[in-house]
Amino acid sequence: MTTTHFKWLGYTEGVSFLLLLFIAMPLKYMAGIPLAVSIVGAAHGFLFVAYVLAAVYMAWRFRWGFKVLTLAVMASVIPFGPFLLEKRVLPSTEKTSN
Repeated sequence: MTTTHFKWLGYTEGVSFLLLLFIAMPLKYMAGIPLAVSIVGAAHGFLFVAYVLAAVYMAWRFRWGFKVLTLAVMASVIPFGPFLLEKRVLPSTEKTSN
């Protein structure tokens, strides 16, 4: 896995989280359509696990410190977190890992 693949996985996981929070959850609780949470929630759950496993792999492969790994995992549970991680943290790790 390259940093580009990890960034795309982060984007995908981040978008799925935002869809879950801002579309599926309101559909469930305001419109009475629980199927939206079932579908988007399952996709997000898969992407979340894939993202955390990828973060652990990237930390091992590129020798990220504990701080960067912790930030990557924390980013997966914060809305817009993967986008901020990609813009602020990952560019500095790319410079040091080459």
